[in-house]
Amino acid sequence: MAPSLLGGFTKSLAMTVLSEIGDKTFFAAAILAMRHPRKLVLAGCLTALIVMTALSACLGWAAPNLISRKWTHHVTTLLFFGFGIWSLWEGFKEDGDLEELAEVEAELDAAFKSNKGESKNKSKANEDTKKQQRPYLMQFFSPIFIKAFSITFFGEWGDKSQIATIGLAADENPFGVVLGGIIAQALCTTAAVLGGKSLATQISEKMVELSSGVLFLLFGIMSLLSGPDGEL
Repeated sequence: MAPSLLGGFTKSLAMTVLSEIGDKTFFAAAILAMRHPRKLVLAGCLTALIVMTALSACLGWAAPNLISRKWTHHVTTLLFFGFGIWSLWEGFKEDGDLEELAEVEAELDAAFKSNKGESKNKSKANEDTKKQQRPYLMQFFSPIFIKAFSITFFGEWGDKSQIATIGLAADENPFGVVLGGIIAQALCTTAAVLGGKSLATQISEKMVELSSGVLFLLFGIMSLLSGPDGEL
């Protein structure tokens, strides 16, 4: 039986929300939005996450064409159990909820200070003139957009959520996985950009990791019971 669109959508939505809330890229989006125009930060971060989700789903979709669906199903099941145990371990050993936020903020502060000297040499009048001369759409390809895109894209590359998306797309309907992932990414990134640092500081990384661990284990059990054909 072919994997259902709804199954891929719901699993991807739930997994992505729990993976991205309190993630390093979530904190980065919140901090960047405090220092730069929100629409550019949102556009850059969200574009990177959409591209990453689509690429991951494509890799997952291609996997059953390279090896049998039976083996991709077994690998995906092991990934779910592995990530579940990993997330629970990180949740139980988590000491401070703001540790990752402080780490991201320190990294962005260092980058911000290194570029501060250059920005002082540019007058606001010259910047306004340049913006007026550029077409509206081209304004999104400004250094701010590129910065938000690159920080988010490379921050997600090789992350647990990316690998899980690849595994999910290999075992579920890839269109459902992409749709659920994009909607979840949009919700999380918008919350980070609009809520800012105040929202980020209220997020319990411990609870997010524990919830993610339980969800991954649940997916693993469902995958184990369903078998490669998707039937329970």
